[in-house]
Amino acid sequence: MPDWERRLTEAGYRVTMPRRAVMEALVAAEVPLQPHEIRERAQTRHRRLGLVTVYRTLALLMELGLVRRVHREDGCHGYLLTAPGHRHALICQCCARAIEFAGGDDISALIQRVETQTGYRVEEHLLQLFGQCPSCQAATE
Repeated sequence: MPDWERRLTEAGYRVTMPRRAVMEALVAAEVPLQPHEIRERAQTRHRRLGLVTVYRTLALLMELGLVRRVHREDGCHGYLLTAPGHRHALICQCCARAIEFAGGDDISALIQRVETQTGYRVEEHLLQLFGQCPSCQAATE
């Protein structure tokens, strides 16, 4: 049983055909996918999958920490799988391939400075970096 199935069932949810189709589309993707792209890919497995079901499934998967929403270079949101723990995204500006890297207390000094300067209390943060992956760097050399 894949880890995502185990985590879904441990949280009290069933592994339905639409949920499986959405997760399999995300597992196979190397780039963050928009909901309509997820639906197109998942419809090969579940023909009647609707866009509303994709959005609901993504909301549940985000709540469980299985999927994250990221900002794509084209200005749209995309979704990708996430590993457990505090993670950040690194997205290639050329091919849109995305990976995660571990986060933690690495920006605590910045957060403290922002809190001091603004009076805000930071409760969460989202860090995304954009650059060129090794494959795209090699292709431009």
